[in-house]
Amino acid sequence: MINTFKGILSATILAINTLIMVPLLLIFALLKLVLAWPSSRRFLSKVLTWIATLWVSINSGSFRLIHGDKIKLKNMPDLSMDQWYLVVSNHQSTADIPILQAAFNRRIPFLKFFLKQELIWVPLLGLAWWALDFPFMKRYSRAKLEKFPHLRGKDMEQTQRSCEKFKHFPTAVINFVEGTRFTPKKQQRQQSPYTHLLKPKAGGLGYVLGSMGECMNQLLLVTLAYRPKVPGFWDYLCGNFEAVEVLCEKIVIPDTLLNKNYQIDEKFRAELFKWSEKMWYKQDDRLKAFYERSNIQD
Repeated sequence: MINTFKGILSATILAINTLIMVPLLLIFALLKLVLAWPSSRRFLSKVLTWIATLWVSINSGSFRLIHGDKIKLKNMPDLSMDQWYLVVSNHQSTADIPILQAAFNRRIPFLKFFLKQELIWVPLLGLAWWALDFPFMKRYSRAKLEKFPHLRGKDMEQTQRSCEKFKHFPTAVINFVEGTRFTPKKQQRQQSPYTHLLKPKAGGLGYVLGSMGECMNQLLLVTLAYRPKVPGFWDYLCGNFEAVEVLCEKIVIPDTLLNKNYQIDEKFRAELFKWSEKMWYKQDDRLKAFYERSNIQD
């Protein structure tokens, strides 16, 4: 009962924070749209990011106040607000995003992540994501691509256009390379070689590195490990989990993987997949060690 009350309180604070911050953000977004001077737009982009950062600070601060220190940061490397980062994380729950925002808020530039095109219609938040230049991805089914071949590559062209905007000031882009949340059923369906992960998809990494390689040469490999079970978003708001460990390793991206054309460079695609696969086995080993350690403690 007490956890349900905490969940309602957390949800109320989140709703009020959103109802206040998003309209404020949209006022400056409108100014950014109207003003034509590049210097004015860059300044307004910083203002928009500051508002979004404050929104995350209030959300994560209220969560910590209500539920205590459930987000455990492990082996956090030296990080900077003045660097570009490509963040790669495993993906298990809708709670992953607020947890990652809390873990990296004010440690690195404001996290931006790829969104499905349909999410732009989410009330208030869709407009906020648009104003903050979050990259929206429009995915086409295989059947549609066979019927309309001219659509091939359009989604990745949109990714490249979005990434171009990130060159003007330090940015952190997060990519869930599995493409969807992990479940045992999905793992079996894929016949994934990993114990706790789905197969990685290198395409998103390839287009970000191809578009921003001259400034984004550092990758943060993030491991999210929940105990005793993975919470849904309501469970997260209620605090119905013991803790989540956030492990982070900073990796220098090899020069051979920067500024290449993922669409036409077959050698680059093969090398990137091999590199991401090796990284993903390391990720899986960390999750195995975590769960083995948790079982021993239990």
